[in-house]
Amino acid sequence: MNDSASRRVRVRAPELVGKGGWLNTGDQQYTLADLRGRIVILDFWTFCCINCLHVLDELRELEERHRDTVVVVGVHSPKFVHEAEHQSVVDAVERYGVEHPVLDDPELATWKQYAVRAWPTLVVIDPEGYVVAQHAGEGHVHAIERLVEELEAEHEAKGTLRRGDGPYVAPEPEPTVLRFPGKALLLPSGNFLVSDTTRHQLVELAEDGESVVRRTGTGERGFTDGSAEAASFNEPQGLALLDDGSVVVADTVNHALRRLDLASGEVTTLAGTGRQWMQGAPTSGPAREVALSSPWDVALFGGKVWIAMAGVHQLWTYDPAAGTVEVAAGTTNEGLVDGPGAEAWFAQPSGLAATQERLWLADSETSALRWVDRDGAVHTAVGTGLFDFGHRDGEAGQALLQHPLGVTALPDGSVAVADTYNHALRRYDPATGEVTTLATDLREPSDAVLVGDDIVVVESARHRLTRLRLPEEAVRVEAVAHRTQRAATEVAPGRLRLDVIFQAPAGQKLDTRYGPSTRLLVSATPPELLLKGEGADSDLSRELELDPAVTEGVLHVSAMAASCDDDPANEYPACHVHQQDWGVPVRLVEGAADRLPLVLAGLDEGAAGDAR
Repeated sequence: MNDSASRRVRVRAPELVGKGGWLNTGDQQYTLADLRGRIVILDFWTFCCINCLHVLDELRELEERHRDTVVVVGVHSPKFVHEAEHQSVVDAVERYGVEHPVLDDPELATWKQYAVRAWPTLVVIDPEGYVVAQHAGEGHVHAIERLVEELEAEHEAKGTLRRGDGPYVAPEPEPTVLRFPGKALLLPSGNFLVSDTTRHQLVELAEDGESVVRRTGTGERGFTDGSAEAASFNEPQGLALLDDGSVVVADTVNHALRRLDLASGEVTTLAGTGRQWMQGAPTSGPAREVALSSPWDVALFGGKVWIAMAGVHQLWTYDPAAGTVEVAAGTTNEGLVDGPGAEAWFAQPSGLAATQERLWLADSETSALRWVDRDGAVHTAVGTGLFDFGHRDGEAGQALLQHPLGVTALPDGSVAVADTYNHALRRYDPATGEVTTLATDLREPSDAVLVGDDIVVVESARHRLTRLRLPEEAVRVEAVAHRTQRAATEVAPGRLRLDVIFQAPAGQKLDTRYGPSTRLLVSATPPELLLKGEGADSDLSRELELDPAVTEGVLHVSAMAASCDDDPANEYPACHVHQQDWGVPVRLVEGAADRLPLVLAGLDEGAAGDAR
């Protein structure tokens, strides 16, 4: 046995249980015993979460290279009520091109068994059924691949590795004109341009919203410029008309902005490198030299293209005249904080709409409608934070949305919100401060465009555009309020030790060339919960003090660690940033645990009493 294998902590893996059953397996149900002999990677994800979508993309190459030894199992663990519906999970698996088995766990049974606290979390199980690694957040696949190669060699030698085809069975493709379309744009011709996201194309539809005029893109994932037939996209989303009559496209999974010439059909790249922006990378400069992160929507405001940069919880701008990009608002911390752009927090901004005076935005993970004024300051119209959502009309301060993805400016100064997970179209009127419901019984609406007195809604999960007459009277619905489904973690009032677990992956060491290689940022909602321990520091362990008078709240923890290849002979070692944000709902209970471990990478050996 090699040295790293002998040092490795092993914990028996709990069974995989999910009330929704298995997807992508041809209706076959599996247990861990059925997967014995394979290296199993559990991907705890939920389809609202942009970081989870990043990890799906990171895993694709690893799955391809180790197809005969590795089985990736997505464990779908919902945050929003809508995500607990089985059909919604079925839709999401197709929408995002998930090509491995998925266990639908609407009650978070397996999540709890594995003590997972964050989306996404990856857990590696060896061929004998033991957990050997856990990683929260994104950017860990390089370390997991190295571990996979070690496990392959170790279990090949022991005779415990079983090679062969995995349990994945591809579903039958559906013959619809659009497949999970994302955003739409009304063209000067009266036609519609639609991002046909799952098919990696742009589709121009006639004025009827149904007849195909032309398609742009090969229909395969790719990042190629050229003619309408040769160009390729990767899950495109937002669309905006530029002053020169061309269209700018948020090419989300390519982390790029593309340009479509409507006359010729030619596609070129305006911004992005094709790689995802990571902490420490440049945040301004020549547009083709700066990395972006999952741009989800675009809108022209104040002479610049504003970008809803969902992947890093920020707004960026692209200047068409100068050919540059820069951050306009947001700190990369996830949450709901108003104020000057440089201090504001967002949570996966996913929809934009500009008027003369305001840039409206759908901030999906806080279920919020927000806006930016001409001075760049950020305001919230509807929404209270990461954990409150539902369908409630009335005064904006108490109204609730559920993961909205689109916003549309209406002629009277109000806005329509594509309230995606409520399957509804909502309206906010700044003049009265009231929220109403315009339409229900839509299926995951993700955008809408005005056409005369009508509003045309992108019904993403019905794969179509749906035309509605803007009603004089709003629809009335029964008010429903929800909190996130995760049970609160019980902790003791007073002193609480927070330990972020980070073990540099095998063959790497902490990167200390430029000072401390780790960073920990802690805050709380409400702020009064934390008497001591708030703020940033380089130590990944911290003594917190919780106010016994505040019985429950949320601890916001953001951790970062940098590691580099540990090879003295290599003058330019490859370095990697590991990062994760946690929102941990806590309840203060006398006699409960006085330690809160959060795993960034590795295993919490303090909790591994029965390790072998």
